[in-house]
Amino acid sequence: MEYTHLGRSGLTVSRLCLGTMNFGPQTPEPDSFSIMDSALANGINFFDTANGYGGSLGRGATEEILGRWFAQGGGRREKVVLATKLYANMTEWPNDAKLSARNIRMSLDASLKRLQTDYVDLYQFHHIDRDTPWEEIWQAMEVAVTAGKIVYNGSSNFAGWHIATAQEAARRRNYTGLVSEQSIYNLLTRDIELEVIPSAVANGLGIIPWSPLQGGLLGGVVRKQRDGVRRLEGRAADALEANRSAIEQYESFAEELGHEPGDVGLAWLLHQPAVTAPIIGPRTQEQLDAALRALDVKLDAAALARLDEIFPGTKTAPEQYAW
Repeated sequence: MEYTHLGRSGLTVSRLCLGTMNFGPQTPEPDSFSIMDSALANGINFFDTANGYGGSLGRGATEEILGRWFAQGGGRREKVVLATKLYANMTEWPNDAKLSARNIRMSLDASLKRLQTDYVDLYQFHHIDRDTPWEEIWQAMEVAVTAGKIVYNGSSNFAGWHIATAQEAARRRNYTGLVSEQSIYNLLTRDIELEVIPSAVANGLGIIPWSPLQGGLLGGVVRKQRDGVRRLEGRAADALEANRSAIEQYESFAEELGHEPGDVGLAWLLHQPAVTAPIIGPRTQEQLDAALRALDVKLDAAALARLDEIFPGTKTAPEQYAW
């Protein structure tokens, strides 16, 4: 396993982050335990969850599964860099959502109880709260740090200017602020190259991409359809048709390279200098094993250029749209 620092922090994390959103609603608890054990055995020390995860089992259910896994002992909690998030509306009451100081306090304590731990390594804002001032947010986080309940802060789904505003407010308080940004980023969806990545780099944040294979569209979907292994419906089918030509070229190129398409898609992210660790969200042990293969895929300059031809990205602003 390869490791790197999370943004400008001194925290060392694996180049793959284990996403747990499927644990519970898609993956039974015993299988979830096995996947987490296997991930740890393979050197993945970075686990990501959220208070809103749980699907049909109810919000908070995924954190509870992690908590029961930690409770087995064996150094599980001590070895894991644990990241969770808040923002989701956990009840129908008006103050049980977003980023008010009250909800930060209540949500953090509830997550710690579900996770059966006394601290979170990385506490992330799952979305921007347009109604709560940063002075209130950062004051609440300082209290949590002082109490030993969190160590670092991160954001998710922020715009570039949100990152800049948050960091400036933190600097005024002489507070560390954000060390990471979690955004959708993959070969098909490269919008964050315009302003989010430049802002993250300028402010010392590591990028943690979610949906690294665009919901499976970059995982060999054309071949799987042809072989009768996978059937797409609704928006996924529409997205495939809209990008079929590029995806077919991509799968052919992956075959030329001698790798599975999903391995190439993950490897491409690992070659992007701003990226700390893509989030892999395996439902099965086989999917975890497949993700681990990407660590051995090396893409040279010619391969990276070919992927840019198939899936053009963006320049940074303002060069993307002005001189």
